[in-house]
Amino acid sequence: MNQFKGVGVALITPFDKDENIDYNGLEKLVNHCLEGGVDYLVVMGTTGENPVLSTQEKLDVLKHVQKVNAGRKPVVYGIGGNNTRGLVQTIKNTDFSGIDAILSVSPYYNKPTQEGIYQHYKTLSEASPVPIILYNVPGRTSSNITAETTLRLAHDFENIIAVKEASGNLEQVMKIINEKPKGFLVISGDDNLTLPMIACGGDGVISVSGQGFPEVFCQMVHDALEDKMESARAAHYRLFEVTKMLFEEGNPGGIKAALEYAGVCGKTMRQPLWKISDNLGERIKGEITRHDLK
Repeated sequence: MNQFKGVGVALITPFDKDENIDYNGLEKLVNHCLEGGVDYLVVMGTTGENPVLSTQEKLDVLKHVQKVNAGRKPVVYGIGGNNTRGLVQTIKNTDFSGIDAILSVSPYYNKPTQEGIYQHYKTLSEASPVPIILYNVPGRTSSNITAETTLRLAHDFENIIAVKEASGNLEQVMKIINEKPKGFLVISGDDNLTLPMIACGGDGVISVSGQGFPEVFCQMVHDALEDKMESARAAHYRLFEVTKMLFEEGNPGGIKAALEYAGVCGKTMRQPLWKISDNLGERIKGEITRHDLK
């Protein structure tokens, strides 16, 4: 489980201007992240625009990331949704060679009860041959995994090893940290709340902005985990405003614009997502330049 401490990055999926997957851009992105100091890679999260990729495209992206990574860092693969039986079938049909864990978002749209959420993850736990990271993101799913449900899952299933917490509720996060079983990881899902979560006892982050500025972002997280809070705070505030900007018109539009500015890959997205405004793009560029981010 220690391999998922520190910085994971939720990789975007680069597209060319015709909206085909840009594998050269993906290779540059993976190397950019690894050279910047990230600890593991997350493929096919929401930031990867997984709802608009076919099953085969998702697997192709995964295999390409694995090829470029060449075993250097652990790889987490996103398998989540609101059809429990369908996810079990997906798990059964997946080749888990080179996949170190699953990131599985809480069921969205259906709005299950807490018991429904518990039973959903229980079923996935029994089906999965690799560890599972829960993903709580009420802003997207329209339902919250309560601290009580997360703790129940953490205590009941050994292969449920972590939660990516993006509720924005620090009291909920602190309850999980305070009552979790030994070894269970609490991972930030909000970039700008990563430092306070680590200060409360959290274990790191699965980040969007970390792939844009991996050196500075990883410095912040690694310093915080080593209790070097003065330098961690300095890095946090270098990133603070630009991180807010990256999400201002939705994700991953902001981070794709930042990566285009850095020469890593283009900013094309597939509909229904759309590129950010020129005004926001210029503001992001200005903030990157002002703080010498890379």
